[in-house]
Amino acid sequence: MITNLPGFQDLVHDSQSTFRVLLNALSRPGTINKISVQLTPPTGLNIACAAACLTLLDLETLVWLQPGLNEEVKNWLLFHTGCRFTEKTNQADFAVIWNLDNMPNLSQFKQGTPIYPEDSTTLLITVGTNNVRTIRETPQLTGAGINQQITMPIDLPDLFWQQWQQNHNSYPLGIDIYFFSEDKVVGLPRTSCKTNQ
Repeated sequence: MITNLPGFQDLVHDSQSTFRVLLNALSRPGTINKISVQLTPPTGLNIACAAACLTLLDLETLVWLQPGLNEEVKNWLLFHTGCRFTEKTNQADFAVIWNLDNMPNLSQFKQGTPIYPEDSTTLLITVGTNNVRTIRETPQLTGAGINQQITMPIDLPDLFWQQWQQNHNSYPLGIDIYFFSEDKVVGLPRTSCKTNQ
């Protein structure tokens, strides 16, 4: 598959630096982390999500793309990562989501098994800049990697938090999520829980 859009300028350095940022985002839930790479993503992906895809996807990964994504996204991912695609959410290793309001229920994604809880879907969700708050308000998160509690800096609907509570209650099974806005990423691992307020 031919694409006119290049990938990382420095494959080794950019993928390593992006991977470190992604690890930090999941180990410190609710914090805003910046991915600093030069990249021209296809329409439908922002820089941070595109960099994460180039870093996490490979020949062994099965990817679900939310319907409505530009066909160029699929071609670009295939060309640069060699990943495979599935139309079944419960088979995907990664899911790329561009519309939070119309995404499937979290329970529809692969949840892992008691022996292999890590064999679950990781969601890569793009959000608009209007979803990211700079003024810290509710909701608050608690859990591993959080000192007492931290404010989730992304506005998410109540329905999402209801599904997330079920996801958290299934630990060690369940999914993990990255939220991407422009060049920034926020991690939400299954160990994190929204506090009741």
